Amino acid sequence: MMSESQELFDRARRCIPGGVNSPVRAFGNVGMTPRFITRAKGDRIYDEEGREYIDFVGSWGPMILGHAHPAVLEAVEKAAVDGLSFGAATRREVEMAELICGIVPGMEMIRMVNSGTEAVMSAIRAARGFTGRDKIIKFAGCYHGHSDAMLVKAGSGVMTQGIPDSAGVPAGCTADTLTAVYNDPDSVRELFEANPGQIAAVIVEPVGANMGVVPPAKGFLESLRAICDEHGSVLIFDEVITGFRLAPGGAQEYFGVSADLCTYGKIIGGGMPVGAYGGKKAIMEKIAPLGSVYQAGTLSGNPVAMAAGLAQLSILREKKDFYSDLNRKSDRFFGEIGKILEEADGDFCLNHVGSLGCIFFTGTEVTNYTSAGSSDTNRFREYFSYMLEQGIYLAPSQFEAIFLSGAHTGEDLDRTISAIRRYLI
Repeated sequence: MMSESQELFDRARRCIPGGVNSPVRAFGNVGMTPRFITRAKGDRIYDEEGREYIDFVGSWGPMILGHAHPAVLEAVEKAAVDGLSFGAATRREVEMAELICGIVPGMEMIRMVNSGTEAVMSAIRAARGFTGRDKIIKFAGCYHGHSDAMLVKAGSGVMTQGIPDSAGVPAGCTADTLTAVYNDPDSVRELFEANPGQIAAVIVEPVGANMGVVPPAKGFLESLRAICDEHGSVLIFDEVITGFRLAPGGAQEYFGVSADLCTYGKIIGGGMPVGAYGGKKAIMEKIAPLGSVYQAGTLSGNPVAMAAGLAQLSILREKKDFYSDLNRKSDRFFGEIGKILEEADGDFCLNHVGSLGCIFFTGTEVTNYTSAGSSDTNRFREYFSYMLEQGIYLAPSQFEAIFLSGAHTGEDLDRTISAIRRYLI
């Protein structure tokens, strides 16, 4: 008998490309039918068949308090009664901007948008407008949304030029996008030397979280700061994953390195569709209506999204021990997994930073895109399938992160550790 999820997937494929509205949801990397989710609460999600899973995706990160947190739901319900969208200025967007500027180091001004992709696209435009330069440096394996300039094929060469990584992206759109090697500051220096006075910005995920989880090597982020200062370029931290997750001030606070601009995604909206970019006042004042860098959006600062975000960020700010407790819980969880991997017969690499982690099925130390690519994706597929059968929901790709939340209980983490042990030993 066909499952509810299979029936829905079959229906979806007749009217939605690939049956999904975002590619990784298709479970194509693991050769399975996607689970269609009906509801979520705390650290659990439930599918159309009524099956319950311990969730380590958390809507790809924003559910740091857990799903359906009562304070966030209450804020959304109250805001929705007043109207879903006005296309006009509201008190909540002012309060949100003040809140974020009061939490994040060096955040002098901020602009709300509707997604992480839009935040990155806008931050890059602001950096180009501020510097009067065109070229951007990104890193192989770092994902910055699906805007044309960022869809560049991640190659292993230090001097990789902008080759579109998607049909429909003209070569001209990526001609000014240069690709460096993550954790290799010399690759960045070489690009600056080859393009003197032309590089507007360096954009980086301070923790590479779209090639699994790849921590920055000691001194790497500091070197990017120094190189940008030397050449008068803008340093952009893409904190769609790390923002308000590693620490209240995100990666800037966690690693003690300041960026000129930062981008954020759905975590600042408690999971609602929202994003933001901001940083130094001198750069942000170039944005319309103050300056000549144009960016706009009817739903930017949406009142319901702002209400959800205010509720979530207020809890994160006021609960003094939240991050220390979450990181302590994460250290224990990933530490126990590390012990299992040491006992297991096979090649493994475990990376984790705070409440982000990833098991790579490779004996190579994973420090960049190339080493991440050495993972045995067939072995991951088997592991994913086993864990799903045990009621543990992981991201359906080797190259995504495990996200812990404040809602994950010790009992559920122990259950997950036991399942990993059973699979590997």
